[in-house]
Amino acid sequence: MSAPALTPPVFATLGCRLNAYETEAMKELAAQAGVAGAVVVNTCAVTAEAVRKAKQEIRRLARENPGAPVIVTGCAAQTEPETFAAMPEVTRVIGNHEKMLAETWTGLRAPDLIGETEKVQVNDIMSVKETAGHLIDGFGRVRAYVQVQNGCDHRCTFCIIPYGRGNSRSVPAGVVVEQIKRLVDKGFHEVVLTGVDLTSWGADLPGTPRLGDLVMRILRLVPDLPRLRISSIDSIEADDNLMLAIATEKRLMPHLHLSLQAGDDMILKRMKRRHLRDDAIRFCEEARRLRPDLVYGADIIAGFPTESEEMFGNSLNLIRDCGLTFLHVFPFSPRKGTPAARMPQVKGPLIRERAARLRAEGEAALARHLAAQQGREHLVLTESPRMGRTEQFTEVSFASDQPEGRIVSARITGAAEGRLTAA
Repeated sequence: MSAPALTPPVFATLGCRLNAYETEAMKELAAQAGVAGAVVVNTCAVTAEAVRKAKQEIRRLARENPGAPVIVTGCAAQTEPETFAAMPEVTRVIGNHEKMLAETWTGLRAPDLIGETEKVQVNDIMSVKETAGHLIDGFGRVRAYVQVQNGCDHRCTFCIIPYGRGNSRSVPAGVVVEQIKRLVDKGFHEVVLTGVDLTSWGADLPGTPRLGDLVMRILRLVPDLPRLRISSIDSIEADDNLMLAIATEKRLMPHLHLSLQAGDDMILKRMKRRHLRDDAIRFCEEARRLRPDLVYGADIIAGFPTESEEMFGNSLNLIRDCGLTFLHVFPFSPRKGTPAARMPQVKGPLIRERAARLRAEGEAALARHLAAQQGREHLVLTESPRMGRTEQFTEVSFASDQPEGRIVSARITGAAEGRLTAA
């Protein structure tokens, strides 16, 4: 009589694209170790709201999977292990480094053994020196995400993430190139480079190469890769080769997501950012001069401590001054242990009202971009038979089925519900 089939673990991911990438790595590690019948929650710590949602998700999954051991990991588990260890639903709390180790998952192989060791397995993330041990070939259905960097050496006053991710570590260029070659061989048409502080890539490698060097090397050594994207960058750290790639490499997609956070100089200083308002505007103007079809996304925080109406107005005006198109708005929430949590706070209702005004301006900026695309031809990477994204990462809805996972030429006929439409 054959043994009963093991139930695969249930995975839940909260937060950033890097977390989603690492969930894919954990799925492989769990499968290789034979872990079964567990619930794994990969948490985010970027805001207090993210931690609240993590607890909510843990309780929901515990109810839906009665008797299953619940394993909590990710940035919130790294920064607040005692918070999750105190939850009765939680069986084990695993740190961000530990979750990427094969031996961790081997120790979780049999669900009935999970309670036999220490409930919390979270070590000093600042002692971790490498980030190249868990490459995933093919995360994403039509667009592959490649982690090239982890951690952050900066200490913005609002941010808890360095304490969840550790210091900056880079994946060597040769390893990245070989992985992308394999992805292209598998049929991927687009690769996105991801990291926590992507523009710090290379600072810990021999010769201290820069992100632009990596981009140029990928495009040179992987000539069959049709499209390369880079995810969120710190514009003040953009190097000469990155600007050269923006200007000359058409396979580098004309879309950059910028970590701006605010548009007022005093707030930027209190955030301990490394740029001022004019630096952001100057970068956007120069990069668009080099690549006229370039579009920008950006992160903006509403209601940072001490933010006056005039200071907020400078952030609001930055959307037009930089020509931003895709806006990610974050209502400020204090994170325990960060300097910003000890600063004079803006009242909650005012924060929400300012966030709403930023989002409204962002919606208007997107509408202007969509209107400007009507009648134009775009090369669209199809993510499903009726949906894809342009070179500028703008979503397109098709009126008829298209071949999935292909790059197709499409004439834009209109816009609806925040996306373009095509025949």
